[in-house]
Amino acid sequence: MSRLTGVGVSSGRASGPVARVADPLPEPPATPAPTDPSAEAARIRPAADAVAEQLFQRAARVEGDAKAVLETTAAMAMDPALISQAEQQVTTRSLPAARAVFEAANGFADALRAAGGYMAERARDVQDVRDRIIAELHGVTPPGVPELERPSVLLARDLAPADTADLDPALVLALVTEEGGPTSHTAILARALGIPAVVAVRGVLGSPDAIGAVVDGDSGAVELSDQDVPVRAAERAEAVEWNGVGETADGEPVKVVANVGSNADASAAAAAGAQGVGLFRTEFCYLGADDEPGVETQRAAYHEVLAPFAGKPVVVRTLDAGADKPLAFLDMGDEPNPALGVRGLRVAFDRPEVLDRQLTAIAGAAADSGAEVSVMAPMVATAAEAAWFAERVRAAGLPRAGVMIEIPAAALSAREILAAVDFVSIGTNDLAQYVFAADRMAGALAELNDPWQPALLRLIEMIGRAGRELGKPVGVCGEAASDPLLAGVLAGLGATSLSMAAAAVPAVGAALAKHPMATFQKAAEAALAAADPAKAREAVKSVLTH
Repeated sequence: MSRLTGVGVSSGRASGPVARVADPLPEPPATPAPTDPSAEAARIRPAADAVAEQLFQRAARVEGDAKAVLETTAAMAMDPALISQAEQQVTTRSLPAARAVFEAANGFADALRAAGGYMAERARDVQDVRDRIIAELHGVTPPGVPELERPSVLLARDLAPADTADLDPALVLALVTEEGGPTSHTAILARALGIPAVVAVRGVLGSPDAIGAVVDGDSGAVELSDQDVPVRAAERAEAVEWNGVGETADGEPVKVVANVGSNADASAAAAAGAQGVGLFRTEFCYLGADDEPGVETQRAAYHEVLAPFAGKPVVVRTLDAGADKPLAFLDMGDEPNPALGVRGLRVAFDRPEVLDRQLTAIAGAAADSGAEVSVMAPMVATAAEAAWFAERVRAAGLPRAGVMIEIPAAALSAREILAAVDFVSIGTNDLAQYVFAADRMAGALAELNDPWQPALLRLIEMIGRAGRELGKPVGVCGEAASDPLLAGVLAGLGATSLSMAAAAVPAVGAALAKHPMATFQKAAEAALAAADPAKAREAVKSVLTH
């Protein structure tokens, strides 16, 4: 056997034969030029509609988060902007239809990658849609998960949401990807399905002779063999039963809420039983806009997302954009290091009218929907910035103002920041990448972005302590909150709410109900004292199983 290591993102140990997920189709050629460009362009929309129909058919066979993922991907395939741009590539440049789709989709994916963070993670979705439409144009089977005839370990370069949305956990023993990271869709879905998973395993696809694999989702070890490996499935947890109330076994409340960024996300979160929304990303309203959306346009868009949560708490994050998240109407110019530049709330210091218009739209949508809306700002570094934002929120008629803590300086100033606002929410994804100077999208650095890193947990403890002392809520809205084992640790560190992808909601709610708060506090102390992520996990398991 050859032994490789990556980042374990879903617990458990499994083994069996390997099944490889096909790589994307080769790049389509730009020649020959079509003899009839109009007819060639006319092929694109039917191909996109066919892909969408296939995805809608798959969506009809599943429920919950898987259904929302497939429907969202189908809607992306029918995106009129993508189709129109591809058609124009054919008629103006005489490109074959497949090449036109390839170039148009790549333009969209590049823009998302430039946006960074959550938006960058959606670039993979656009590439998946691109490859499905190209396969339809060529009349070939689209790349993706093969039809499994026996229980297998899936090996892939990466997995798109549509690849994993309707996986059968009875046939998929484990997931192993060469790319991806702890916050990837693969990680979230694997945990929801109870399938062991390891990501960022460099070289896992470089062993064509391997026919079997042993996967340890706790340690991140993957062993490949050119011999048959016995089939052993991970021990499945019993079906998750959660009463929908986020609290520990002794009744300490810890709200279990959801991260959303679209209508489909909101519907999936409500169906999963989320107690509300801990992070509503509003960027969807601005992406691709040449001009700033008007107040009424924003108000209507926000209302659709808020509507499923009438009477429940929803935390809306104001526009997280700037030099590294280019929007045409902002015209921010070039910066030598955009990730450390004018982004998030910093954009509003020079353009407060953009923020004020968004706050007006949010206040209107809150009134329309009946949701209990709070508003928070991204990329806040100081207490003075927090106070400036809170003043504008209250002037807009919104009752609760908060900020995200995703910059180490904000964590170190948590007490002063909490004194200026009503609550804070910890964005563990960005906080980790800034603490470790490690781009969260870089697979080679995935281990540094592991949310179990003790250095990250020590910052969270500092924020949680400030929240307890001042009697103000401290949420966690990074993907760290979606790990059922880590969720109890975060509660023990002082988190009063945990926000996550809809798929993780029931498992996290059930995990919190298993132990009293005192036990989670002991687990948190054990994690803080650990030397590395693996030892932190083991220490916490030891506390929670004794």
